[in-house]
Amino acid sequence: MAVLGVDGWRGAWVGALLEGRTVTLLHLADAHTALAVPDVELVAIDMPIGLSETGVRACDVRARALLTGAAASVFPTPVRAVLATDDYAEARALSRAATDPPRAPSAQAFQLVKAIRQLDDALGDPPSDRVVEVHPELAFRALDVAVRDRKGSARGTIQRLRALRAVMDVEPALANAPSGIPVVDALDACAAAWSARRLADGRGECVGDGSTDARGRPMRICF
Repeated sequence: MAVLGVDGWRGAWVGALLEGRTVTLLHLADAHTALAVPDVELVAIDMPIGLSETGVRACDVRARALLTGAAASVFPTPVRAVLATDDYAEARALSRAATDPPRAPSAQAFQLVKAIRQLDDALGDPPSDRVVEVHPELAFRALDVAVRDRKGSARGTIQRLRALRAVMDVEPALANAPSGIPVVDALDACAAAWSARRLADGRGECVGDGSTDARGRPMRICF
């Protein structure tokens, strides 16, 4: 059965549907659409799922430690209280009130809040093992330790293409991608799909301390 890798993109989502070596890129309007793609064994999504109420997630700390030279790609996940607002100043105040020592989300991390909220709503209750949080850079490093240059750069793009080429037919997928999808997001979705396949086959890895959030969702990042 197919698996699905998902990456956020400009208020929507990019999906990579992987079956065998064949991968098909999809433009998905929202998180509900992504989770409703039919005949999918597992969905691996590059977006926080388990959200801390009071501080830093252990999985984010561990992921940054693993990604030497690319640690900045792992944003500190906002605490759950921040989902209550779309105002950055209010979000900073809510975060400082909830954390000890007080901390506030960066402007870059705050840009993810709408997508995190949308996914949080779409997941519903109770938590499902069918949807797993992943990080593409962990997948790329696991595929090939030579993936070191910044994504979007010429060298970084070629490194990621080479890594994916070993496990899927990535070039035909890019050639037939929906119009407008950036190559960076397409490659990240493909890396997420590779993680989904590994996890579905029982070969995946996860980082975290085994804790769950207030909605019973694991605070972990897998690949």
